[in-house]
Amino acid sequence: MRPLLLISPIFTLLLCSCALYAPDERAELNNIPERFSLYSEDAPDMQNRWWESFGSAELNTLIDEALTNSPTIQQAWARLAQAEAIAAKAGAARIPSLGYETSTSGRRNMQTKSTLKNYDLGFSASYELDLWGRVQSQTEAAALDRAASREQLNSAAVSLAAQTALRWTGIISQKLQTELIRSQLESNKTSLELIELRFRRSFASALDVYQQRQTVAATESRIPLAELREQLLRNELTALLGRADFQNPEITGDQLPIPGSLPTIGIPAEVLANRPDVRRAGLQLRAADWAVSASRADRLPAIRLTAGAEYQNNRFSDLLDDWFANLAGSVTGPIFEGGRRKAEVERTRAVVDERLAAYREVVINAIKEVEDALVSEQKQRDYITALDRNLELSRSSYDEAVNRYRNGLIEYLPVLVELIGLQNLERDRVEAQYNLLQYRINLYRALGGSWPNELSAN
Repeated sequence: MRPLLLISPIFTLLLCSCALYAPDERAELNNIPERFSLYSEDAPDMQNRWWESFGSAELNTLIDEALTNSPTIQQAWARLAQAEAIAAKAGAARIPSLGYETSTSGRRNMQTKSTLKNYDLGFSASYELDLWGRVQSQTEAAALDRAASREQLNSAAVSLAAQTALRWTGIISQKLQTELIRSQLESNKTSLELIELRFRRSFASALDVYQQRQTVAATESRIPLAELREQLLRNELTALLGRADFQNPEITGDQLPIPGSLPTIGIPAEVLANRPDVRRAGLQLRAADWAVSASRADRLPAIRLTAGAEYQNNRFSDLLDDWFANLAGSVTGPIFEGGRRKAEVERTRAVVDERLAAYREVVINAIKEVEDALVSEQKQRDYITALDRNLELSRSSYDEAVNRYRNGLIEYLPVLVELIGLQNLERDRVEAQYNLLQYRINLYRALGGSWPNELSAN
């Protein structure tokens, strides 16, 4: 009775020490800005399927196709399946294992010509008492890696939706550019005909004709480059959609969507909580903490319980009549191994340092991306306002120059200068609208969101 009184508290103490190497909770990162430079006091407006705000069914269909068929997203699903299997494998170590073994053998007596057969059937079970939390730590680390893999998938979905929207708006922008250049080309050809007519009537010089012909040729040379950029964007969109036949999608949109006012952003902490890449980095850091705990616990003795039952008989029908059972416990631990397990602890601690730095880098870049997108859109809107004013003045200057030229008050060169400037501004205006959409899409991408959690594997 006295030995039992001694064993009981020791066993209880060992069981209570199973969480000895569980990692401590990490404090939040310091020095995160309290607000963005363009901060709103309103609650953050985290757009769920932000591309739907552009009001294009065509864009909605393209993004849904990309999120389903893109090789990038399919690879992410495969990595998630691997992480889930690894997590299940690690969790299985917390459950006792049960196995069986069966065999038959025969022995023949050459003198009596008789054969003796023997049948064996055995069951075995084993279980490790996780006194130091090694198995638990490995299970927690694998579960966190699985969650990080899901966040990696979500991050890929956020990026893929943005890339698809950028290609779609880029194609429409290039279509508008091509149409504008063709319109300018026709206008320049008409002006050339008028100048040639004036030349035949001695109202214009040969230099005027040559200068206008040069303008026509310069405008005409822009068309192949605009068509090239459009086709390259179509190819990029086709690749994003994962179309193996590489059939370019038909883009019927002929106008760029006009983005509304800036969404309310909220404070940086709220934005970081909605960024899947930030959540992934945090989960990977926490998984590394648990890996340190597992490596530390692995340096301590391991206690394993084994049990077995074996049935033997020389007649198969009487196999279950004779049986043997055993129950055993074992304690194994390192004595000398050249510092292998200690080195593993140091390695896992170095991984923690690496992932902590990676987490800080992701957080810093996330805040930078939001700040960049906010200031870029604000300044782009200011630029468009100034560009519209300049465009209006340029049209007035061109009209005035044409009138003075027709009345013989000036040479053609001032008219040509005003024409080239006006047409450049018209092309810049189309590009400026596309750039504004780029900055808005980049802002949505920088804000992240929870909408990728709704995705499911095919």
